[in-house]
Amino acid sequence: MSLLFSANHFPLFQPGSAEDLKDPCPVFDGDTWHVFGSSGNVRNEKWNILHATAPDLYGPWTEHDPVALPIHGSGVAAPGVIHEHGVFHMFVQTEFMKSGGRCEHAISRDGFVWEVQQPALCAVPNTGEDGIYDPHPAIIAGQRYLVYSGMPAFSKVPQPDIYLARSMSDSWFGPWKRIGKILDHADVPHHNAREHPDYEWGIEGAQLLELPDGRILLNATCFLPEGERGSRQRVFFALADRPEGPYRSLGPVLDPGEAGENGHSTALLTGEELTLFYQSRKCATNNLWRYGIARFDLKQDVFSAAPPHVASAA
Repeated sequence: MSLLFSANHFPLFQPGSAEDLKDPCPVFDGDTWHVFGSSGNVRNEKWNILHATAPDLYGPWTEHDPVALPIHGSGVAAPGVIHEHGVFHMFVQTEFMKSGGRCEHAISRDGFVWEVQQPALCAVPNTGEDGIYDPHPAIIAGQRYLVYSGMPAFSKVPQPDIYLARSMSDSWFGPWKRIGKILDHADVPHHNAREHPDYEWGIEGAQLLELPDGRILLNATCFLPEGERGSRQRVFFALADRPEGPYRSLGPVLDPGEAGENGHSTALLTGEELTLFYQSRKCATNNLWRYGIARFDLKQDVFSAAPPHVASAA
């Protein structure tokens, strides 16, 4: 199902030098909007950590030097950032195209100068978390969580599912207890199955958000089982009564409107309005990834129209 968005602004801005902008994570520090993400190109999968600021979510956006962190990996990108008590906490992957990887943690007072802490999570060899990536922090019912993609060892294409960890302290410094898998391929009927003859990718870009009525919104990216490559990636929502699930999928929620696709996004709540800050590529952007913003009113009872599919609990 596609939600009835009251506004959809795309593209939001043009990058200064990078070809593609992906994995947006907007954060408000009480005075200024920051967006962190991945800037680079999909041709060779070379990425930097984007940082841009604006007085308003719609801009105008000023792009700054990429965030430079003294961490190593072939896929340092896709930061998930939260601002709490005057401090930015960034959780960032180190790999996404191969096994291994860490969920690194860095802190900053201003969003520009960062101090790397101990890794929050590391991959667990020969398990469903043989590789981990796309971490995103969330506060739900006063508890701190990290939701992320975990994938078993693979020979051709990564097949990640969605996993969850909870901080065992009253802080973002952990230690982190792995809760386990909260969403599997088999739980998402609008996602390409593992045995699909033209399997493209797994479930990724997950985020958890506590809704005003206490339900949990899972915002993530799937790959449709039909269509040509370059047109199958979609943002989808799922609902649950608790962070661990079980989740009920609403299906893809944002129609590209023309040949193209959309993916990795961050959802924000302002009163009864939900804002989706997403990535998309279309013919209008020469198939280059750009950011967009879509909004809709939560007073619409769209969630009650969700199909009766319930994902299994962890």
